[in-house]
Amino acid sequence: MPRSTEPLSRPASQTLWDWPTRLFHWSLVVLIPLSWWTAEEGQMERHQWLGYTVIVLVVFRICWGFVGSPQSRFRDFLKGPGTVLGYVRGRVASGPGHNPLGGWSVVVLLTLLLVQAGSGLFNSDRILFNGPFYYAVSSETRDFLGVVHEWAFNALLAMIALHLLAVAWHQFRRREKLVQAMLRGRAEGKSGTGAAAPWWLAPLLLAAVVGLGWWLLQQAPPPPRMW
Repeated sequence: MPRSTEPLSRPASQTLWDWPTRLFHWSLVVLIPLSWWTAEEGQMERHQWLGYTVIVLVVFRICWGFVGSPQSRFRDFLKGPGTVLGYVRGRVASGPGHNPLGGWSVVVLLTLLLVQAGSGLFNSDRILFNGPFYYAVSSETRDFLGVVHEWAFNALLAMIALHLLAVAWHQFRRREKLVQAMLRGRAEGKSGTGAAAPWWLAPLLLAAVVGLGWWLLQQAPPPPRMW
């Protein structure tokens, strides 16, 4: 009998989005609306802790962009201008993860989140709340960062709207299962290009970021004495 040319077993598909990337993504889906709502309702203590959480998650995601699973790394989805332009013109195919245009939108979103939440550390509602680093800068700098805080939030809303429109277009017009992949880590027709990072690396990295953040908060200057 002739030998079969079929392989004895097919390699299992690799996870596209690892669990730290998915958890980061869906955490922001909850945290951003909550941050807006607590600010509108004047719940500044809760707003403050939500801001701390966003900063920790963004710093973690930036670090994860260098040590995480293949499609979570910046080198996988940050491409040069020629590749981005080629993708827009339909001459360059998208990889399994973020496409060349979407990759840069991730960087913009991370930057806006960091600027918006970070500037809040220097803000005040002038009645009940002062950010932990309110007294670390001059009044002129505080006023400037207050404007930055509002501007970055408006820019963030615009980017989120563009992100949702792009996801809807790919999901329903091009039939790419982006939402399913971000929920389960993989979807039909989508698979990662390598093994996921070790499960223990993300908790260890997150603990380091939290520890660094806590230490920085302890360095915040106290309010000046009132004589």
